Amino acid sequence: MNHNVFDLSGKVVLITGAGGLLGPKHAEAVVEHGATVIITDHHKDKARQKAALLNEKYGKKCATAYYMDVSDPESINSVVAQLDRIDVLINNAAKDPKVKKEAGLTPDSRFETMTPDYWQAGLDAALNGTFYCSQAVANKMLETGGGVILNIASDLGVIAPDQRLYRKEGLAEEQQNVKPITYSAAKWAIIGMTKYLAVYFATRGIRVNCLSPTAVYNDHPEEFVEKLTNIIPMNRMSHIDEYKGAIVFLCSNASSYMTGENLIIDGGKSVW
Repeated sequence: MNHNVFDLSGKVVLITGAGGLLGPKHAEAVVEHGATVIITDHHKDKARQKAALLNEKYGKKCATAYYMDVSDPESINSVVAQLDRIDVLINNAAKDPKVKKEAGLTPDSRFETMTPDYWQAGLDAALNGTFYCSQAVANKMLETGGGVILNIASDLGVIAPDQRLYRKEGLAEEQQNVKPITYSAAKWAIIGMTKYLAVYFATRGIRVNCLSPTAVYNDHPEEFVEKLTNIIPMNRMSHIDEYKGAIVFLCSNASSYMTGENLIIDGGKSVW
């Protein structure tokens, strides 16, 4: 009998948006504890690249890549139908405009002038994608004895973004970049969906929890880093590897009596 409650040997973990920044780290975390991963992304080349890197690092059969558009139920169902079982679903896909040195946020993100298309695209990627994927995979889990759904939300799902972080001196108000309402609305709703599904499936073998990280350092502009670290009690941004332990905990039997919870890991940012 295996007494390692963090062991994921034999488990199949499907990760959405796994061609991005944190998705591959979620994959590393579960593979390091014995799981095999299904790497999905609407950027097919990125999914294949991440799966190849995992197979090179951990073993040739630990990762498989699939094209998946989380805003399209048919795309999701096509992937799910090809899999015998899915023990864990990590809903990681989202549309998150980033602060970058040469691109990222634009004034298009402003509430006053946001277009219906911009709004819809933000909800499609995160909120609708989480619903469609959870629905398809939960039905598969019910057929095979249950499982775990882990939704990736954000600290901006429990607090509002501090728009001062994105301001630039000398720009008129209508030209200032902001973190868009689409991101906050989607992440708040995902936390609510987590609670709903946790109760809905509580006696049917499916646990549903949520992880809310904060910004991960990824070669951001120095000015932005300074502003952000000043509003984080630990006085630094998170490192890309600092969520791996939480991922394993939430996906494994280590959290066997935990459902409907939102685990916030943000250096204390949402505390003060």
